Amino acid sequence: MDMSEKLVLALDIGTTSAKAVVFEQNGQLVAEAERMITSNYPQLEWVEQDPVEIEWASRKAIQDVMQKENVAADKIITVGISAAMHSLICVDEQFEPLSQAMIWADGRSSKQARELRDTVGDEVYANTGLPNHPMSPFSKLLWMKETNFEPYKKAAYFMSAKEYVIQKWFGVRKIDYAMASATGMFNMKKFDWDEQALELSGVRYEQLSEIVPPTEHLTGLKEDVAEMMGLPTQLSFVIGSADGQLANLGSGAILPGEVAISAGTSGAIRQMMHGFKVSEEQEVFCYAFTDELSIIGGPTNNGGIALQWLKEIIEYDGSFEELTAEAEKVELGAEGLIFLPYVNGERAPIWLQEAKGNFFGLSITHKKEHLVRAVLEGITYNLFHIGLALERQAGETKKIYVNGGLARSPLWVQMLADVFGKDVYLSESHHSAAWGAAWTALYAIGEVASLENIKQNIPIEAVIQPDMERHRQYKENFEKYQSLAKDLIKYFK
Repeated sequence: MDMSEKLVLALDIGTTSAKAVVFEQNGQLVAEAERMITSNYPQLEWVEQDPVEIEWASRKAIQDVMQKENVAADKIITVGISAAMHSLICVDEQFEPLSQAMIWADGRSSKQARELRDTVGDEVYANTGLPNHPMSPFSKLLWMKETNFEPYKKAAYFMSAKEYVIQKWFGVRKIDYAMASATGMFNMKKFDWDEQALELSGVRYEQLSEIVPPTEHLTGLKEDVAEMMGLPTQLSFVIGSADGQLANLGSGAILPGEVAISAGTSGAIRQMMHGFKVSEEQEVFCYAFTDELSIIGGPTNNGGIALQWLKEIIEYDGSFEELTAEAEKVELGAEGLIFLPYVNGERAPIWLQEAKGNFFGLSITHKKEHLVRAVLEGITYNLFHIGLALERQAGETKKIYVNGGLARSPLWVQMLADVFGKDVYLSESHHSAAWGAAWTALYAIGEVASLENIKQNIPIEAVIQPDMERHRQYKENFEKYQSLAKDLIKYFK
């Protein structure tokens, strides 16, 4: 087959949807399909999804993309898998779900995370690289154990949504390094399940999956699944990694000083590094990617969701584009109005689910455009706050690669460049994690020479340069923001 005819498929199992994306080997998008996944909120702080729906959405997304006119099954040479981190499902001996999938946003284990922080949390973090927080499956398991959760007591195995899909399709229990890291139970020093985390959670070693590298081949796709997807059963899937690691890879942020920012409903700022390193302050995570590479960074609960919240609060009828455009009516700094964007609790850098959002400095002269500007600046300051913690661990930020829904706003992307004082690289594609999964699969089957070579195969749309005078002003305002955040944290606990 001519190289230009070879296509690669990526499955990206996200929080809101499953996406199937087909690429050429140079990163050009060929086709995409998406199936939504429903989140349920049965009680305060509980956020669940149906594992059966997640698997079905993943299968249907691939079926949909394979039915596109410009996609032929005989041209697909491999499939790579990306998935959102921190989900947890209890399953029985036949791998049928005993519980719903508790996703990252589930906060029911806040008490357990807090107690862990006050006891042996530092020790667990030092070995696993995951700060004590209710997003962690480890923390969720502590809640299950403490509350005598019936599915936990009956469970034969514990799995993430990605492991569940893989088991249903290939009949194996395997988890890649990154997804294992995201459990909070993976010892980064031993590259195996952490004995202390197992003991504390009451989970046996054999109840967790076999840990494998991101290049692990998955073969023997079940016939009924293959037939529905329109793919051959002998096609080699590659297990891939978590969406954070793959978004860095897919955007090209893989060398020292290259930072990737994902800014969708939630957000994250991450950097690749060699080896394993944690901070005494527990401001950032450190997760495995390959045998040598880790990813260090911090997720925020509050990206576009804070803007969505504001849109509803002020009953704004226009589009998000029109809403963000309101901020252009106001000068930098929103005339003294500062917003702490913790409306959805917070992960990095404060790791406090109980945190709340705040407008500080409200005046009778402030209008809706000031609120919009302050929210956009608050979201950006929070990313910068995490970025400073990142620099203390991994060195100076030199370049920023950005993806996600907020990246479609020219106003916000310029704001990001100005706050950080760095060039911002905007990719043509908003499928960075999917492209990272696709490239990992190509590397695993020997079609490309290295992971680093992806840098020559990423279509860049634009480079946004910072205004350094505005950067100076933003830094002054950020100092006020940071001081406020520090002072107010004690009231959230």
